[in-house]
Parts: sequence; structure tokens; C-alpha cells
Amino acid sequence: MSPHSTGRRRVHRSVAAGVPLAVLAALVLAGPAAADTASGRAHVTRTATLGDLPLGAFSNGLLPGTVDDDRGVDLGGIGSDIYPTGRRGEFWTITDRGPNGQIKIDGKKRRTFPVPGFDPAIVRIRVSGDTVTVLDAIPVTTSSGMPVTGLSNQEGRDEAPYSYDARTPLAYNPNGLDTEGIVRAADGSFWLVDEYGPSLVHVSARGKVLTRYVPEGLNLTGADYPVVEALPSVLLHRKINRGFEGLAQLPGGDLVLAVQSPLSLPDTDAGEGSLTTRLLRFSPRKKAVTAEYAYRFDPVDVVDPGEDDTSELKISSVVAVGGDRLLVEERTDNAARLQVVRLTRGANILGGRWDDDTTSPSLEQLADPAASGVPVLAKRLVVDLGKVEGVPGKIEGVARVDHDTLALINDNDFGMTDGAGAFDAQGRLVDSGIETTVTYVRLPRGI
Repeated sequence: MSPHSTGRRRVHRSVAAGVPLAVLAALVLAGPAAADTASGRAHVTRTATLGDLPLGAFSNGLLPGTVDDDRGVDLGGIGSDIYPTGRRGEFWTITDRGPNGQIKIDGKKRRTFPVPGFDPAIVRIRVSGDTVTVLDAIPVTTSSGMPVTGLSNQEGRDEAPYSYDARTPLAYNPNGLDTEGIVRAADGSFWLVDEYGPSLVHVSARGKVLTRYVPEGLNLTGADYPVVEALPSVLLHRKINRGFEGLAQLPGGDLVLAVQSPLSLPDTDAGEGSLTTRLLRFSPRKKAVTAEYAYRFDPVDVVDPGEDDTSELKISSVVAVGGDRLLVEERTDNAARLQVVRLTRGANILGGRWDDDTTSPSLEQLADPAASGVPVLAKRLVVDLGKVEGVPGKIEGVARVDHDTLALINDNDFGMTDGAGAFDAQGRLVDSGIETTVTYVRLPRGI
């Protein structure tokens, strides 16, 4: 991306609101290709880059009039997840809630939404050579066809939303979704996961929210779509901005939802220091959670030798790889490792003492859950992406291309950075220079 503090390429200003996405896609520019390396170990076989596409033109092409000022931000953030369409080189991706950052005011961090009119979107892309092309996009909308937006839902539970400079409060929106994982069902509808609730969201093929499944006791009111309290209430203890992030679809149609980080149970300190998070199995047929599993992170300095803060560990992607086997991504912002686990009946902890938030010590507080009788999922390392040359940081989406090839997509945060320097004196983005890339990695021994 070009630094917006010095102005955009002139071609961008010729794009009018409402232009069809087929035309917008023509603006996508080629990025550098990655060279193949020696066989015998995991290596990058292709790197493709998404070029500059003004966020206002993209958004208004889907829902006219939603963005009046994109503040020089380009389309990005589509790397929240990646899912094969069934056509070679084509994938479904999902944006997160949109450009956002943090700025300290009077010593306290405030969450900023520089483009509050942005609406999360399902984006279909094609990887061809060293270029990522936008083929189509579907806005996520309410029952009445309005944008859900990415704004915080509930005062007192979610971060208060502010303008780009953190000076002006914005209104909460119970419809808002911080979308992350995506899969497509056999009937053409989509399933998404969200960090706010956390929630599982069923969306029609045209992007309309059909049902949002949330934890029991969330008491989310005022949403313009059906909200069903069908998830365990213990999820109310999710860490802020660390709700559901990974989503997989098993061969039989069941879904697996990954809580990004350990729950803050009984308090923030317990969650920050814990290595145990949770996976849930959801049956779309029963519309209910049918199993819950304890997943144990490796120590943070094993995942990322340059990191010593355990709270930086996250699960950002889960991928079904046959039967009840699942590929799980453990990561920090700078490194990632992929593990394979099997979801066995004997590992199910749903409805037991670990779902009771009065249990002491909590699951998250146990230094060795297995020693306390918790059936922690056994795992096997498939690949350490931190040791694969050419893999970018902050990988949030993983897809299986074939038996021995994975497609990885990074989250470039729309070119945003934290702090008052994220925007110039005119309120235009000072771009981070980080691109959205799709990286193919070959695993010589497969999964």
C-alpha cells in the first residue's frame, strides 16, 4: 500500500461510489512473488498480494452511502479467515469489524473506529500468479437489510467506541459484529464467528443474518435480527477482543468454534497467565453445542522464541482435515505453529464443573489440567511457520489447498497502527505499509 499521508494514486479518485465490484477488482495490483526453496521441509511456493482499493469505493459499491469519508484507508483486513470455494485458486474470506486502533487519552486506551460506517463483508478472491483479485463481495446485513456495522455492542461489556482521534464518543450498536472465522454450508449459506458476544452467526447466501447464537445470560437487546442464547454461559468471561476467532466445518456438517484466548476466569490475571483455552462443537441440525474441549497452548517462548508474555498466545484458525481431526493454529503476532488434534468423545467437558464459573480453581487456573483429571486434547506438531522463510506475521486464516499444501492469509489491519500517529494532521491514514497476502506453503509430508 502506498503511504496515504502523501496522497493516493490518482486512479483511485476516479472510482465512484456504487461501481460494480468487477470494475473495482481491476484496480488490484500485482505484488512480489516468493521463490520456491529446497524440498525436504516446509517451504513457500507462492506469495500473492492484494493491491490498493479505496475502502470508501468498496463499501459504497456494496451499500451506497455507508461511508462518507474513508480517511485514506484501503480495503484490507480480509485476512480474518480463508475458506476454499471449490474452484482452484478461489477462496471466501471475511473482514473483521473494520479499521480500528487504540489511542491513549489521559493515560487510558480508547478504541477508535476511523470509518464507523464500514460494514463487515464476505469477500471472494482469486489467487493468480502473484496477484490477489477481488471477484465479489457480500455485505453482512440485518433482517431489514441495514448494515450490521463493526461497532461495539454493549456498554460496560465491550470497549467504548470513539472517532479516529479518540476524542468523540460513538454510539454502541447491538447489531455490530467483529467477524472472524468463516465456512460455507452445503446450502450456500455461511457461518461466521464473532469476538464481541462471543457469537456464532448464521448468514444467508446474500449476507443477511439469519440467527446470532450467543452465550446464555448475555442479554443482548435491540438487535435487528434473531438472537438466541444457545452457548454456555461460561463464555461470558471471554477476554475483551478475544472471543471466537477460529471456525471449522467437519465432514458431517458440525462446526468447531475456537475461543481465541483463555477465559478471564475468575479474573483477568488468571486469563492472562493461562495456557488453556476452549473449543466448542456446534450442531447446526440441533442448533446447540454438543461438546466442549480443553485445548492447551505450548509455552509462549516455544511458539515465539522472541516473546515472553503468555497473554500474546491466540488461536486464530482451525481447519477440518478429515474425520474428527482438526488443524489448530497457535500464534502470536510474529509467529505461528500448526498442530493437529482429534476430537474424541472422551475429551468432552461440556456441562461439567469446568463450565461452572464458581468452580475454584477454574480450568484456566490449573497449572496442569491433565493432572487434575481434565481430558486435554492430545496434539501433534505439523509445521512451525515461524521457521518457514517467507511467511508473514499475523497469520489469521489457514485453508487446505490439497493434501500437502496450505493457503495462509494475514491480517494487515487495514494498514492501521495504534497511537496518535496513525493519522496525519489532515486526518488521513499514515499507512503501515503491510500488505494483505496469500501465501502457499507446501508440507512435504502432508498433514
